[in-house]
Amino acid sequence: MGFDMSPRPRKRLFLMLILSSLFLAGILGFGVWMVSVPGLAHISAYLPYLIGAFLALLLLLLISAIAGIVLAIIGFSTPRFFQAQAWLVINLLFPLSIRIGKLFDIEKESIERSFIEVSNHLVRQKHVRVRPDKLLILSPHCIQLDTCPHKITRDVSNCKRCGACQVGELAELAEKYGVHLSIVTGGTLARNVLKNLRPHAVLAIACERDLTSGIQDVFPLPVIGVLNERPFGPCCNTRVDINVVGQTVQGMLENPGGTS
Repeated sequence: MGFDMSPRPRKRLFLMLILSSLFLAGILGFGVWMVSVPGLAHISAYLPYLIGAFLALLLLLLISAIAGIVLAIIGFSTPRFFQAQAWLVINLLFPLSIRIGKLFDIEKESIERSFIEVSNHLVRQKHVRVRPDKLLILSPHCIQLDTCPHKITRDVSNCKRCGACQVGELAELAEKYGVHLSIVTGGTLARNVLKNLRPHAVLAIACERDLTSGIQDVFPLPVIGVLNERPFGPCCNTRVDINVVGQTVQGMLENPGGTS
């Protein structure tokens, strides 16, 4: 049973901020172009028009990418090209979205939760289904009891499954479905695990910040993010809703019947 009773984040928060960021970027780009016109014209009479055409094309691509995100969330199928475009726009405009949110006193974590919802929706709409040996459950080490003497970041089988934390539950779930499970201490170890295992999909458990950065870092690898629960504060004896993890695993497998 989960501890986090906060309302589910709405995808529209992130979409509204991305649209605001696009509008602001367009205004700034137009302003810079207008200021630069005299200098560009001095170099060549055609240069202002060439630069203007390039900026207009870039803006059109950004608009089409965001339109693709909106259509995907509504339920329409979008080409793979638009999916790549969408992530390009997200990576480009996300920092600006955070700053705009700060101006309106919107918590960064709320924006990140909304982003994770959008990302999960886009991945699920792609109907990603992989073999168990190609699915990785990735969890931060803070899910282990902080006083536990057994080191599990190198080998999860070192867990004694005493029930004091949820590492044992995750290990049992991974065994049930035949998927990989890794407990990592940070981004460097996570990248090493991905490099060695080369999964086709990842179920990542983490906080808002780590999920947001991780999802963007490993694109185009499909990642479903599951937020952890922090009854004792960040990075200490965190928990996760095992039922949500199990249901998500089932939804990502070609044959979710399990190996047991």
